[in-house]
Amino acid sequence: MGQGRQEPDDPTVTDPDHYRVVFENDRIRVLEYEDQPGTRTHPHHHPDSVMYTLSGFERRISSGDRVMDVVLEAGETRWLPEQVHVGENTGTTATHAVFVELKEAAPDHPARGEHGGGRLGATS
Repeated sequence: MGQGRQEPDDPTVTDPDHYRVVFENDRIRVLEYEDQPGTRTHPHHHPDSVMYTLSGFERRISSGDRVMDVVLEAGETRWLPEQVHVGENTGTTATHAVFVELKEAAPDHPARGEHGGGRLGATS
């Protein structure tokens, strides 16, 4: 399904071994993410998204000088505002999650391409 954005900070470009597009249309893109303990992603961007955890895991999320440690159980669903970050699997279990990325910016968000970045959330 290949309408994917190919911007340099797209997670499927920065970390293609961990992110894959499982569905895409003109309104959403669905990504599957998998990694192992110790995996660290490169800086990447996510638009507003919904994350569903398929496994329980521990992560450290870094955005600029802000760092947040998160512990998530399998079956959790989280809203994630647009952000640029790096994620690291700091636990002893693999990470497996699905992200539903929205392509339409919220009415109060800047136009596409201008990242609101910097917000931390429980993502990769």
